[in-house]
Amino acid sequence: MPEHALTHLDPLGRARMVDVTPKDPTHRRALARGRVLMESETTSLVARGAVSKGDVLSVARVAGIQAAKRAADLIPLCHPLLVGSVLVNFRIEDAFIEVEAQVDTVDRTGVEMEALTAVTVACLTIYDMCKSVDRTMEITEIALWEKTGGQAGTFRREEHLADDAP
Repeated sequence: MPEHALTHLDPLGRARMVDVTPKDPTHRRALARGRVLMESETTSLVARGAVSKGDVLSVARVAGIQAAKRAADLIPLCHPLLVGSVLVNFRIEDAFIEVEAQVDTVDRTGVEMEALTAVTVACLTIYDMCKSVDRTMEITEIALWEKTGGQAGTFRREEHLADDAP
């Protein structure tokens, strides 16, 4: 199979789950980030814990952790794996909240989808909890920033996204 062939297709072009059973379990980690753009008044409410639905970031953190553990239930060809650790953190700026998720495992396949799912669901939770005060919110820039372990080795995003440009 060519180096960059689509591995989730069988020889007839049908979707299939990749066979990872011949691989040895190794430590794997993935780091993903995303942003919820919002009005500065909304970020202020979140920072002060003054959103009427409750502590937005605590709920979003738990939602992200739960989502990482359920990625294979949501993404058809994603392997279920034992998630060893999930960390979800936030950075509040004037016009956005950045969500970062790091997922670790010792398994036969990577945890990129788990980290991306954690970020996405945490962003959606922030949106849900703040939508009554800010209908202008946007979820943006969800991306894998780093991945380690496995045959492909280490990946680190070098390009800068929106507000991180030099």
